[in-house]
Amino acid sequence: MSSIVISGDTSGAITLAAPSVAGTNTATLPASTGTVMVSGNMPAFSVTASGVQTLTSGTSTKIQFNTKTGTNAFDTNSYFDAITNYRFTPLIAGYYQINATVQYQGSSNNGNVFNTYIFKNNTQYSQFQYATAATQYIMGTVSAIIYFNGSTDYIEVYAQHFQGSSQSVIGTDFSGCLVRAA
Repeated sequence: MSSIVISGDTSGAITLAAPSVAGTNTATLPASTGTVMVSGNMPAFSVTASGVQTLTSGTSTKIQFNTKTGTNAFDTNSYFDAITNYRFTPLIAGYYQINATVQYQGSSNNGNVFNTYIFKNNTQYSQFQYATAATQYIMGTVSAIIYFNGSTDYIEVYAQHFQGSSQSVIGTDFSGCLVRAA
């Protein structure tokens, strides 16, 4: 196997190595400047809410995603605020796949309506609405590919129901990852 090694001025090196199998492989670098993204530096997060959060009927309420450690929870670049604002503010510009799920127990009232929202910069960006006439667990899942400017853009998740009484959120999940740098 043949390789090319490019050494840095003071430290580090890049090695380009041909595979040990027959055939030709091509790596094309874009004609632009910036940081090359590899799996080790692409932001990703998966957070949940610990405990129960109560939603008042007819009021959009921000979901308090406060757990970013443990089973299926992480924050690779520390861009998720799980203490104060419960929001994701990536510092790398690009397009991110964002997913959110909020679950609660429906009541026996007819006309259960539940909304799950993704808000970007305090403005509704995407919405999922679910309506049912029976008592059941209701899960609202919303997802979108969203562009972030890499400095001030952020997203949050809100939920809302119209059942006439307060309802408790019994399960949550909020995740995202960079799919293409800007």
